[in-house]
Amino acid sequence: MIKVAVLIISLLLIGFIGWWFFAPRKEIAVNAKETKDHLQNVEVVVDGGYKPSTVVVKQGEPAEITFNRKDPSSCLDQVVFPDWGINEFLPENEVHEVKIDTSKPGVYQYTCGMDMFHGKVVVE
Repeated sequence: MIKVAVLIISLLLIGFIGWWFFAPRKEIAVNAKETKDHLQNVEVVVDGGYKPSTVVVKQGEPAEITFNRKDPSSCLDQVVFPDWGINEFLPENEVHEVKIDTSKPGVYQYTCGMDMFHGKVVVE
């Protein structure tokens, strides 16, 4: 009886872990807002992932993402934009601006330092 209970609990735990990491998430895209300096800006809260995970900016106009890291885990203390060669430290409970390249349209991925959490920038 105990072996069956352990087996059932183990299978449920494996299923939960699979769902947590691989289940599709509802994605919300947020358009950048233009500041007084004609700079596109979007704030992304870093707390158990990136919220919002998709940022939309206009091509050819200067842009930055303001990251506000709330999560204390070491995984989320970095943000990496491999296409642009950006790898920056995100201090906890502080805002940190990252300027991004909007010269070419496309979808550009960004990740945490361990490549476990992902976001993307859409330049259109």
